[in-house]
Amino acid sequence: KMNKAKRPVEIPSKTIKVNVGCGNIYVTLGYVDNKPFEVFAALGHSGGCAYAQLEALTRCITAGLRYGVPVEEYIDQLKEIKCPSPGHSPDGVIDSCADAIAKVLRKYTI
Repeated sequence: KMNKAKRPVEIPSKTIKVNVGCGNIYVTLGYVDNKPFEVFAALGHSGGCAYAQLEALTRCITAGLRYGVPVEEYIDQLKEIKCPSPGHSPDGVIDSCADAIAKVLRKYTI
């Protein structure tokens, strides 16, 4: 059986703002021992279904990280997922919220 890492009371984090087609997404990465430990994300002006889907996605990523799934696996699975309205950043086109999370993970964890 795999062991799930326990969350410390306090961990350092950073929040990155990324422009996606439907507004801004704010991705927060929490670190333990300089490795990604948890991920949160919020869309600037959304609620309802979009918020629920984003929360579900980041909870799954966080659970996997705590069980030792390599961050590269999430990057590979989430990158280039497309939605109808791409966004733009200084680093290029952002295809979706999932793609934004993949790009933030790649830029701030590898």
